[in-house]
Amino acid sequence: MSASATATIASAPRAYGRRYWVFALPAALIVLAVILFPWIFTLFMSVHEWKVTGDTPFVGFANYAKMLTDQRFIGAVWRTLIFTAASVIAPLILGVWAAVCFATKFKARGLARTLFVLPMMATPVAISLVWTMMFHPQLGVLNYILTSLGLPPSTWVYDGATVIPTLVMVETWQWTPLVMLIVLGGLASLPTDPYEAAILDGANTWQMFRHITLPLVMPFIMVAAVIRIIDALKTFDTIYVITLGGPGSASETINILLYQTAFAYYDLGYGSAMVVVFFVLILLVSMLLLRLRQREDLR
Repeated sequence: MSASATATIASAPRAYGRRYWVFALPAALIVLAVILFPWIFTLFMSVHEWKVTGDTPFVGFANYAKMLTDQRFIGAVWRTLIFTAASVIAPLILGVWAAVCFATKFKARGLARTLFVLPMMATPVAISLVWTMMFHPQLGVLNYILTSLGLPPSTWVYDGATVIPTLVMVETWQWTPLVMLIVLGGLASLPTDPYEAAILDGANTWQMFRHITLPLVMPFIMVAAVIRIIDALKTFDTIYVITLGGPGSASETINILLYQTAFAYYDLGYGSAMVVVFFVLILLVSMLLLRLRQREDLR
C-alpha cells in the first residue's frame, strides 16, 4: 500500500470526527430548545408582573421579595419539608425491613414479592382516587374497619391535624416497594464471607445486621433516599387529587400553591418566581445528597 493511501485511511476518522456534529446538531438544538426555553421564559416571567390580561411591567425581584413576607408561601415551605421528611423516612425504614425479609428464602417468596410491588405499578392519580373513597368519613372502608375493632373513626384527610400524616401513609404505601427493590439488589450482591466469620464468632442476627448488612448496603440506601427525596419534594398529583391542598391550606405544599397562584389566580409572574425558588431548593437538596453519597462511597 502506498504512503498516500495509508495517510488517507489514517486521516479518515479525523475528517469524519470533524463532520459528525453536522448530524448531531439538529437533535442538540431541539433538546436545548425543549429544556432551555421553558426555563428562560419562566425566569423572564418571574421578574414581571405577569397577569393573563393587561400589561406586564418589569418589577425586578419584587416577586421574590414578596415570598419573604408571604405567610401562605412560608407555611407551604414548612409543610413541604415536613411531608418530604416523613415520606422519605417511613419508606426507607419499611423498605429496608422488607428487603431483609425478602432476601431470606421461604415458600411463595416470588409471589410475596410480586404482591408487595403492586402498589408501585399503579398511577398516582388512580391510587389517590381509590384512597379518597376509602377515607370517606361515613362510607369509607377504613372507618368501617376501625369501628368494627371498637376504635373511634378517624377524620383522615378532612382534618388539618391528620391530613399530612394520612397523605404520608399513602406515599409510604406506594413507594416502599421501590426502596425494597433497590436495597434488595444491594443485599443480593453482598459477600458471604463476613457472615460466615460472624457466625463463627457467635454473633446473633441483630448484630450481623447492625455491623455487617447495614454498612454494606448503605450506598444503596443512599440511592433510594436521593430518589425518594426528589420525588417527595415534587409530589403534586396525590395531594391535589385527594385534598386539593385542603382542608383550608393544611396540605398546601409549594407545588399546590404555585399551581393555584398561576392557574387559579392567574398571577403567572409570582407563580413563576415560586417555580424558580422551588427548582433551586430541589437543586440544593440534590447536590447535598449526592455529596453525602460520594462520601459514603469513599469510606
